[in-house]
Amino acid sequence: MNLGTIGQATGLFAVTNVDDILILALFFARGAGRRHTTRDIAAGQYLGFTAILVVALAAAFGATFLPEQAVPYLGLLPLALGLKAAVQAWRHRHEAGDDPDESGAGGPRALEVAAVTFANGGDNIGVYVPVLATAGGAGTAVYVTVFLILVAVWVAAGRFFATRPVIAKALSRWGHVLLPVVLIGIGLLILVEGGASGL
Repeated sequence: MNLGTIGQATGLFAVTNVDDILILALFFARGAGRRHTTRDIAAGQYLGFTAILVVALAAAFGATFLPEQAVPYLGLLPLALGLKAAVQAWRHRHEAGDDPDESGAGGPRALEVAAVTFANGGDNIGVYVPVLATAGGAGTAVYVTVFLILVAVWVAAGRFFATRPVIAKALSRWGHVLLPVVLIGIGLLILVEGGASGL
């Protein structure tokens, strides 16, 4: 296995997914104290990232699942989830200290994490396509393998940051506010940068 290709794949993944660590930490903070939080977040991250890879690989080999003009509208997914989280945070603003499972807010679900991961990966697809198109069969296999291994590392990093005492305290106090803000911000950024409806 070519060490140079592994290094390039690692660097490419890190650069294109650095913002995911914050999102993952916020998801872990939201699911703190709930059963299966790590499993659901990991499943969602893998599902969303696998969808990104499938689209990028298909485009690299000449097929397209998404018309280019549709990519900016992926921003509607995190925007909708952010608005939903904001409404839930507002409804349960006076319930701090209650049992989280009884607050109605619930922990992050795998499909929710997958939707945010996929929507936030529109830029990734644009970067991955030319790289995978020129990597050849063996190189593409290395990129995909390294990416999928690093998804687990990213999930572990998000959990690590969310469980550090200082960070955990801040996230438990402000995470219900930060998560909607971050998701809405990501959604708007994807819509505006992609030029959705002339934005």
